[in-house]
Amino acid sequence: MPGAGKSTGMAAAAAITIANQQLHQRRQLIVVTFTRSAATNLKGKIRQHLKDLNLPPTGFLVQTLHSLAWSIASRHPLQSGLNPDASLITASQSQRLIRIAVEQWITNNPSRYQTLIEGQSFDGEETERLRRQSVLRTEILPALAQTAIHEAKSSGLLPEDIYAQSPSIDDSYETCAIAAGLYAQYQSLMRNRQLIDYEDIILASLQALQHPEIVQRWRDQVFAVFEDEAQDSSPLQTRLLEILSGDGANNQNLVRVGDPNQAINSTFTPADPIFFRAFCHSCAQDDRHAEMSQAGRSSTGIIQAANFMLGWTNQAYLRQQAEDCPPMGKALEQLKYLDEAPFRKQFIQPTEMGDPQPNPLGIGSGIEIDRPEDIYKTLVKLGDRVLELFETSPESSAAVLVRTNDQGRFVAEELRRNLGDKLTLFEVGERDRRSQIPAQMYGLLQFLDRPHSPDYLKRALTVLVDRQLIPNQDLNALITAPEQFLYPGPLEPTATDPVRSASRYCRSLLKARRELPLPQLIPFLAFTLGYDQGELATADKLLDRIMMQMTTFSMAAMLEVLGEIAGSDRFEAVDETEDVNRYCRSGQVTIITMHKAKGLDWDFVFLPFLQENVIPGSLWVPPQAQFLGNFALPDVARAQIRAMVHGREIPDRLTAWRRAIA
Repeated sequence: MPGAGKSTGMAAAAAITIANQQLHQRRQLIVVTFTRSAATNLKGKIRQHLKDLNLPPTGFLVQTLHSLAWSIASRHPLQSGLNPDASLITASQSQRLIRIAVEQWITNNPSRYQTLIEGQSFDGEETERLRRQSVLRTEILPALAQTAIHEAKSSGLLPEDIYAQSPSIDDSYETCAIAAGLYAQYQSLMRNRQLIDYEDIILASLQALQHPEIVQRWRDQVFAVFEDEAQDSSPLQTRLLEILSGDGANNQNLVRVGDPNQAINSTFTPADPIFFRAFCHSCAQDDRHAEMSQAGRSSTGIIQAANFMLGWTNQAYLRQQAEDCPPMGKALEQLKYLDEAPFRKQFIQPTEMGDPQPNPLGIGSGIEIDRPEDIYKTLVKLGDRVLELFETSPESSAAVLVRTNDQGRFVAEELRRNLGDKLTLFEVGERDRRSQIPAQMYGLLQFLDRPHSPDYLKRALTVLVDRQLIPNQDLNALITAPEQFLYPGPLEPTATDPVRSASRYCRSLLKARRELPLPQLIPFLAFTLGYDQGELATADKLLDRIMMQMTTFSMAAMLEVLGEIAGSDRFEAVDETEDVNRYCRSGQVTIITMHKAKGLDWDFVFLPFLQENVIPGSLWVPPQAQFLGNFALPDVARAQIRAMVHGREIPDRLTAWRRAIA
């Protein structure tokens, strides 16, 4: 249950285990969790409990799953097959390799690529062909590659495994075959550059543990394994913990704590709570399952709303599944999907009288629902309500949870505009945006150096869209003829207002390139993009770094240095505020995405923009990609690969898309 004290209880249980078993450096309790911040938090709690027991802070090791796997794989490089000279790939390096893999796949698979270009219908018009090629090269195929690689590698599937099953799938585009080809190209590029990723580390550690002498050596050092946030683990990660803790059907030395209904990380990782549900079911069969049903984190009003939502969602899902089945099969299909409902049937209970964590008293009903006319009035009402709450409870903390960093930026700008300095705001996404500054500058300078390159033009336009300087539109249609877009002639058709705005911005950038000295380009671009104080300071720091590393004074030299900086992910943005305990300060409104808010507590929480297309949200196909059909290939591939992982019948393309939507 969320808020039931799972992590706190695990820390206490760890301290008791260490005390009772008299664990020490050569015989330790291993505690693992999903993130570094959670590991640090757990370590601090265990140490405090040991201090309260007058025991030294030894006998345990707290790590993330990946750091544990790295310890095993790196200690046995010969058996794990891990290249000792390999480097861990960064996010930007991964994106770059995916782009290269896409280009190589296109070269090696011209017939499949042509099938994608033709899509559902195609009249052969050259401009439309160029537009579709741009969409495939820069959007659809990179997204398909990224989805397939993460889904497959985290489950131990190799490209040839996906290839082997793809002929049995009814899919004219051969989505899984394309995914396997992209996956194979990516793996080849990784090997050639001596790079590894987190999935490679897990696989390498499992390979090392296939050797009996290595397994025994580790088991001699490990008394037991405790795992927190177990719903975030992949099957391979779970297998690693099972081997370390003793394996076997009745493994008593593996304790896993998690919530089978928390699927928030599955939106950006291959995690799937269905695996933890299966683990819970197996433990229940052996009478080794315990459920924490009481939670003291929230008021009773919020608990009642959460319970109602869980029950309503499951009922609505089963009803929809029955309606989609033939009449004679409705009862059978309802039984079939009982175990596949979105949520496990579990209802949160408030804590009992005298509990160390009593449920807080709710303000009013504990949960308030408002329906403003538009997003601007939403934030006016939100700001006014926060001021009211802080007036009566100035030591409280508040948070605004948003879906994306772009929403967070909009919320912060509007609250500052409406309330000025009346509220102390902390927008968590500001630092993330600053880390993107080298990549943004690199994209714009590449365009200034080669304005007639369609790829560079699209990167520049993407930066302008991300900074909300030009309207969002189909950029692929603009870059098919860069000269006509930048400098339209008198015989060209009249462009729409969004197109004219984008063209005008690009021409102003090119004018600055002609008129400004090279060192002034980055400050000019920073002001043009509307950077705030911290972002401007980061841009100045970036310029100083570039000027120090340039060997010759030229655009080519600047691009070379900036490309290395943008690709390394090691440039530290300027942060004028300390970063310790910043999220839940008293008297502060924290604006943060829902993913990052996991595990954090505030006195008041606001959820703006609750509408159907945002929450729960729905999959949709952007207009520029609809030539393939009314579905998205990356989501189709995800559903098909997950069916392979779960050992189920692999759905055809349309069925896979329906499952992805559900």
